[in-house]
Amino acid sequence: MGSTNVYDILEQRGYIDAVTHQDELRQAFGAGSVTFYIGYDPTADSLHVGHLLTLMAMSQMQRMGHKPIALMGGGTGMVGDTTGRNDMRRVMTLDEIDSNIARIQKQMSHFIDFSDGKAMLVNNGDWLRPLNYLDFVREYGIHFPINRMLSAETYKTRMEQGLNFFELSYMTLQAYDFLYQYREFGCTLQCGGSDQWANILAGVELVRRVDSGSAYGLTFKLLQTSSGQKMGKTQAGSVWLDASKTSPYEFFQYFRNIDDADVRQSLCLLTFLPLDEIDRLTSEGGAALNHAKERFAYEVTKIVHSKEAADGALAAAKALFSGEGPGGDIPATTVTRVTLATGINVADLLVTTGLTPSKSESRRLIEQGGLRINDQKIESIDHVVDESALTDGAVMLQKGKKVYHKVIVSE
Repeated sequence: MGSTNVYDILEQRGYIDAVTHQDELRQAFGAGSVTFYIGYDPTADSLHVGHLLTLMAMSQMQRMGHKPIALMGGGTGMVGDTTGRNDMRRVMTLDEIDSNIARIQKQMSHFIDFSDGKAMLVNNGDWLRPLNYLDFVREYGIHFPINRMLSAETYKTRMEQGLNFFELSYMTLQAYDFLYQYREFGCTLQCGGSDQWANILAGVELVRRVDSGSAYGLTFKLLQTSSGQKMGKTQAGSVWLDASKTSPYEFFQYFRNIDDADVRQSLCLLTFLPLDEIDRLTSEGGAALNHAKERFAYEVTKIVHSKEAADGALAAAKALFSGEGPGGDIPATTVTRVTLATGINVADLLVTTGLTPSKSESRRLIEQGGLRINDQKIESIDHVVDESALTDGAVMLQKGKKVYHKVIVSE
């Protein structure tokens, strides 16, 4: 029989990177429901694949009886986290921040059950924006030794470029978030990605110093491939959770094409499948592992989008790979009939559809034999796509073996 302590579940599935007060936290999980929070700064109008791991961890913890707080950074987002950056983040307007939060909230509901008080969704702008600067510095500034702050990796990178006080304040604000939620909501645990360790530690220490409270920090591994690359990055940019930015078919295909070495880890971290079923799916290589990849892509698409979206993406993929022709939820770009009447250079079309980021990448793709149009290999960068390429009102582009994109004509 498996463990009923969520700490063990998270550890067995490979989520945990670091923890403060491990024995105390495990005992707290075993003693009853723990209220915990994870913060998300609204730097874009959608979350992306890089956020999936913390969202799934939050969902796993809720399923085991603990109460999540999804914290939207309507206040900290006005400053911007320096973590992982060698330049200063663009300062967003309040309207941008609030608009992004509204869209992200909808995505959260695919992972977290907010009904009947089972979870909370809060905005730290509610308490950070009204803060009086002098009162805040006078009361809490003494608890943040500058030499310790500057030793954190999150600030070391920026020091080389020129760290400013505006950015330095981020850690103090995130720490105050924890203290505020400890007092107002009974929150005793802050979680986040491993890159948030210094910020989380600052919050734990602030709660323990100021209120002598039971406060804990827990970080999760960053979502990376076995080669150490961040998962969710493509030539065209991030893989988004918003279907209007990354279609369910593109999303499915991204995960269907992961490396063999990443299949088991991905199933453990990004699905709810039991570990014994994951072991069975990944016990063999070859065709069996391809089935595991397909199952993984289906499960994660179902969680992020819906069962209907996952069914559509799977049907489209099967139709393509069985040779029956494209169908289902394949990403598409619309061009005017005038554009095809006059013709468009294939390099320009690739950039327009997002299949390549630049004309030079288009040239490289074609020179390497990686582009087919309507199943015909394109040999020249000078190829022009016009109305003669239309089949049933569309042109089918194929990049490599597995990436498909439709060009649809509007009147």
